[in-house]
Amino acid sequence: MQRTYHTAPVLYLNTLEHNGKQFIRLWYKPDHRISKLLKDSDVARYSKTYKCFVAHKTPEAIELLHRRFQGVALVDTRYLNRPRRLRPAMGALVTSGSQQSEPLAKLPELPIIRLQPLQHGGKTMLQISFPYNELIYKTLRYSSCCQWLQEPRCFAVGTEAAGLHHLLEDVQGVAQVWLSNTLKISDMSIMRRLWEQTYRKHSGYLPCPLPYLEKLYLLNYSLSTIRTYHSLLLRFLNGHSQQGLEAINEFGIQEINGYHRQMVQAGTYSYSFVNQSINAVKFYFHRVLGRHTLDLNQVERPEKADRLPIVLSKQEVQRILSATANLKHRCLLQLLYAGGLRIGEVINLKITDVQSERNLLLIRGGKGKKDRTTLLSQKLLESLRAYYKEYRPKVWLFEGQYGGQYTTDSIRNVFRDCAKKAGLQKKVTPHSLRHSFATHLLEQGTNLRYIQSLLGHKSSKTTEIYTHITSHGLESIISPLDNL
Repeated sequence: MQRTYHTAPVLYLNTLEHNGKQFIRLWYKPDHRISKLLKDSDVARYSKTYKCFVAHKTPEAIELLHRRFQGVALVDTRYLNRPRRLRPAMGALVTSGSQQSEPLAKLPELPIIRLQPLQHGGKTMLQISFPYNELIYKTLRYSSCCQWLQEPRCFAVGTEAAGLHHLLEDVQGVAQVWLSNTLKISDMSIMRRLWEQTYRKHSGYLPCPLPYLEKLYLLNYSLSTIRTYHSLLLRFLNGHSQQGLEAINEFGIQEINGYHRQMVQAGTYSYSFVNQSINAVKFYFHRVLGRHTLDLNQVERPEKADRLPIVLSKQEVQRILSATANLKHRCLLQLLYAGGLRIGEVINLKITDVQSERNLLLIRGGKGKKDRTTLLSQKLLESLRAYYKEYRPKVWLFEGQYGGQYTTDSIRNVFRDCAKKAGLQKKVTPHSLRHSFATHLLEQGTNLRYIQSLLGHKSSKTTEIYTHITSHGLESIISPLDNL
């Protein structure tokens, strides 16, 4: 007598991405028992959008599905964690596999302690702030460079360089040290330790040479540029760390070209990033090592892509500005658009820079360390007055939750959330509001020379890019297709 074997139905779990979150798509051949169990289950729900049952992608949900369908169907997870394949339109690039220009590996994230100026007993100290952490507390308590202040109830350290070096040694592996925006440090050896504290230092790790940072500082480069050059030279040095610093210092054009050619071939770095890396390495060989016989003009540079900036329509700008009910956040975004400001210029604004009598905003130390004035919108002025009454900032126009300057990351997060709420599909940044400011002024008939002054552009050629994206004058031009 021949036996008949019945195989159990299979419930396949597939990954589904929706609004940036991971879910499980449940697929199975039509089976009323599986459908009934899913309808009666709290694990999954039917999605009209995807026309299937969907569950949260969590270990708990997967375990519940296994239990619920035990004896009814086999739960198959083979497709749940398969590597994502790129669509043909997205493309792929096969590289040489060299790791020389790859970023340095980072250490696991640690709790953060922040240093900020504090007046105590007639002298300036550095307050150490951190969310309570028992290990950090014990480390600071037994540190010889720290003291506990009873009145403000906090740990503090002196402003001497030796004390800060001692603090960095004590908290190494326990916490990362961040500086408040109001704290300025001119000792480049401290800044080097702060900037390199997050890197994983293998046995051959090469720190950035201190004379390099000191030379940049003495030549009055901005701290932002020094930090950028530091990270790029660090990548270059550690990309060749097996050869040692002495051998690297003897490099010629061929080695420098080869390193940057790999960056271009990787296809993941922008023109400006590669160009900055070339400038950082060139500064080291020419200005620090004094390799004047090395003809660095022969260093190959990638061709710059002639891309137009992304500009928002007035309706899109309005949607972004209306996407938040937070008065401070709305004022931040209004400033970016109403005055054509960079985010760094917004956080550097002081209360006294709002000159309401002259309807002007004073921008101090903009890009290239230049001062300028720009427009002060009446709508913006009304918002700023309401903001001042509610928040009462002390020095900076926008201050953080615990005082001090607002941060650029906070502005980016605010803009990202508002752009998402406004339903924008295009890839935009806070700088898109500055591009939109210039383009909309040009479309209103504003002279390009005035726009150049408001934006703080050194060259009129930089401002002329907006003539390529404005719709001003295009309304009167008729497409030949319309005349057929």
